[in-house]
Amino acid sequence: MSQLTELLKQKLLIIAVAESCTGGNLSVLLTEESGSSDYFDRGFITYSDQAKIELLGVKRSTLDAYGAVSEQTALEMVEGVIQNSNANIGVSITGISGPTGGTKNKPVGTVCFGFCILGECTTIRKYFDGERQQVMQKSVGFVVDTLKGLL
Repeated sequence: MSQLTELLKQKLLIIAVAESCTGGNLSVLLTEESGSSDYFDRGFITYSDQAKIELLGVKRSTLDAYGAVSEQTALEMVEGVIQNSNANIGVSITGISGPTGGTKNKPVGTVCFGFCILGECTTIRKYFDGERQQVMQKSVGFVVDTLKGLL
């Protein structure tokens, strides 16, 4: 984690995040160090569909067509993070941590991520096995590793 925070500080980058299935765990990790206000702007915990709509501007039509756990929703979430913060790095996480909520097409452990870095946005869909806490931890770890690689 310290590698990521050092990269953010060195490059004078500001990050903001939107979390659903991780419930704030990424925000906690990003703010554990003293001085985190140098690189962390804010975190949105948008667990419900209504929170995604109200706080991030996710379209109801996107949720209806693709579901909360989709790359389309992850993209709209991360775009909302950038629009509603002072950050130039945005991350969104939406998924199914379990043990319930999975379907054949989206089993427990399906997680979609959105990344916006200096105006360039992309999404990634991953599957993580394990229990609820493991899926959450692996999701946060994936974000940290991905950001280190992209920065």
